[in-house]
Amino acid sequence: MARPHIEPYVELNDAYQTFDLSSFPKGANYKVLSMDSGTGACSLKMEFQAGYNRKPGMSFSDAEMFILEGQVKIGKRVYGRGHYFFIPAGIAMGAMHSENGFEALVFYNDGPPTFVESDESHPLALREAFVSMNAYMDAPWLSAARRNPGVASGFTVKSLRLDPVTKANTFLYAAVPTFMQDNISYHDCAEEAYHIYGDCSMMQFGELPTGGYFWRPAYINHGCFWSKHGCIALARIDGELYNYFHYNPWTNPDENAHRAVAMLHREKPQLLEWTRKHQHNH
Repeated sequence: MARPHIEPYVELNDAYQTFDLSSFPKGANYKVLSMDSGTGACSLKMEFQAGYNRKPGMSFSDAEMFILEGQVKIGKRVYGRGHYFFIPAGIAMGAMHSENGFEALVFYNDGPPTFVESDESHPLALREAFVSMNAYMDAPWLSAARRNPGVASGFTVKSLRLDPVTKANTFLYAAVPTFMQDNISYHDCAEEAYHIYGDCSMMQFGELPTGGYFWRPAYINHGCFWSKHGCIALARIDGELYNYFHYNPWTNPDENAHRAVAMLHREKPQLLEWTRKHQHNH
């Protein structure tokens, strides 16, 4: 996911724009949270107006949708606040109608937004990867994995969708009021998150309130972390998330990447030697 570092961004400060792509029906508005300028892949907050209708159809890109507020009928079922979909490219969704309108986070993972009217899924669509679930009710909250130093108590996660090959993951995370994490962390993967509710503050980037968003490339320091009122957020990563914890906020991404390689060498020397021989960078 080649996107610029965006942090912090509070979308509530900006107005919606009309979503007027020719292949989509009228009646929707959008805000761009982040976009890959090369592929057109994007993360959007969307507003679907009262009476919105869309015929059955599919996208050329893997897509995700998380309903923030309101209700929408898709096919014969009505979905509301907290419902999550992962829709593989080529999977046809039923006709969409929202009587009173709804707001949602919408992600196109491989390219720009596309819509092709169709009652049937593409024969090569990865049907088994489709996910539809009530994110708040259908899966348990789990404690984050601990290392030394590790994630402080009071922070939980809930996985909504995991790619078995790339380990890309969409999940909820939540922190209790007065949560504090006193160390610095970075990861091998890019990560993004949207604050559904609450607040958090990070030493480098300041406060992220309700409606706050970030897109953070790999190896960017973040932390210390604290939350006055607690928070819940929808997050996405493009690979396996491994927490590298330390206490030096002044290291840069190149130094962090070298430190990650050094840890790989200590933990899996044979794997590091293999990556060198095969000219892999990671």
